[in-house]
Amino acid sequence: MDRVSPAAGRSPARPWAPWPAEGGQPMKRTVYIATAASVVLMLGGPVASAAAAASTAGSATASVSTPARADATAESAVKAALKAYPGVVESVDRDGSVWHVDVITKAGKHAEVQVDAATGAVTRQERDNDDDADQHAPLLAAKVSAAQAVTAALKAHPGTVRSVDWDDGDGRAAYWDVEVKTTGGKTQNVHIDSASAKVLSSTTGDNDDDN
Repeated sequence: MDRVSPAAGRSPARPWAPWPAEGGQPMKRTVYIATAASVVLMLGGPVASAAAAASTAGSATASVSTPARADATAESAVKAALKAYPGVVESVDRDGSVWHVDVITKAGKHAEVQVDAATGAVTRQERDNDDDADQHAPLLAAKVSAAQAVTAALKAHPGTVRSVDWDDGDGRAAYWDVEVKTTGGKTQNVHIDSASAKVLSSTTGDNDDDN
């Protein structure tokens, strides 16, 4: 029996050609449109991404706000002054945009330090070389510091401290005189015992808005 080739009996294969569109022309138009669409997507992708990123960046920038800067407190002024002149604070007073802090150094010398009320930075410092250690002996020996007196006064009257002054008591027990601007807008003069940090008295002063 003769073997028949697998191709025998079949029509020869014809080369493939696109199915003619209406009018008898191959569908080249569809290929062109698809290619053009691909180009648009390729070009539009980065542009659209860049536009979206710019929009996001703009939104993020618009949502950022600068926090309000708080003034340096009396406590901050005390710390800055003692860093410049280690010792004991005798008084702290706010004058406009400046804190004036008087310090008695460990050697018994008097120093005056000015602290910027906005930044808390020391802007000026002076020291008196006179030997007056004996005059400041009670202050140097006090158990309660100016910072502790501030804490005690604010505990009794929450608010903002405007001044702290050492008072030797004029023959009586020494105390700290702390002026507080309360959260209610009143001015309280609070006397703090220099030995126990207890409130000795508290009086309402004049309400002024100078500081």
